[in-house]
Amino acid sequence: MATSLRAVRKVYTGHKQREGGGFIVRRALGGSVPLCDPFLMLDHFGPITYAPGEALGAPDHPHRGFETVSYVISGEMCHKDSQGNTGNLGPGWVQWMTAGSGVVHAEMPSENTRKHGGTVEGFQLWVNLLAKDKMIPPRYQDTPPDKIPVAMTTDKRVVVKVIAGESLGTRASISTRTPIMYLDILLTPGSEFTQHVPERYDGFIYVRGGKATIGKVDIEFGQTAILAQGTDVKIENHQKEECRLLLIAGEPLREPVVQHGPFVMNTEQQITQAIEDYRKGKLGEIPGADERRRETEAAKRTQKSTGTWDRS
Repeated sequence: MATSLRAVRKVYTGHKQREGGGFIVRRALGGSVPLCDPFLMLDHFGPITYAPGEALGAPDHPHRGFETVSYVISGEMCHKDSQGNTGNLGPGWVQWMTAGSGVVHAEMPSENTRKHGGTVEGFQLWVNLLAKDKMIPPRYQDTPPDKIPVAMTTDKRVVVKVIAGESLGTRASISTRTPIMYLDILLTPGSEFTQHVPERYDGFIYVRGGKATIGKVDIEFGQTAILAQGTDVKIENHQKEECRLLLIAGEPLREPVVQHGPFVMNTEQQITQAIEDYRKGKLGEIPGADERRRETEAAKRTQKSTGTWDRS
């Protein structure tokens, strides 16, 4: 089968904005950076080091019609939802939440992080669902780091964490409704790596550390490269420092997208119904919502008193 290298269609530098309870994210995909079907958004939060009492999360909020993928690099996060699910995610954990017909959930810093502070960094990716799957029951996959396969080139100069899809003959343990790949790639200085990406996939690369070269295009920390069509992508690291990046690609759904905040459907009528269902409590609720809001407001006040709010 003939192969062709994917070029870079365009490079974007995502802007910073506040999300959740007020924490800063870099919007790597979505907003001013065009969508890459089937992906709706990629946010990079941190790295930020919190002092005791400063850590912020995302108190109770709803979702319907898509999937959220949370990937923790450092720090700890506690999640709860209106289905009764609860758990703690630490460094290296991945949570794949299929919101489907709708769920209310909260993503808060762990008690340890709230009390003692620490460095927090991670990503949240939004993956769209087909129209026929938008109202399926909610589902969680919480995957610890020891269950996420790691592959390595024979010279050991490139390391790939296979969150979804396949790389270097290693297949991910996480199952996805939409065919996608989600790779966290480390390139040592002077190394290069070629990854097969199915020709039918659309995809992008986000550099989370260092600088990478794709073809003749350099992409640095905080930048997103939208990939052109092809069968493979070749990534090079010409720097003296390591390069870390996310390669994310998937099969486009090619369906209408109508989004209103945390709801992503196919028509305006479906969005109106989602808002009405949420207001009527049909997506459920989580005990302790008032306490989580109080914790968030207290963390904001602490940040503002120490100056962290203005520096973040």
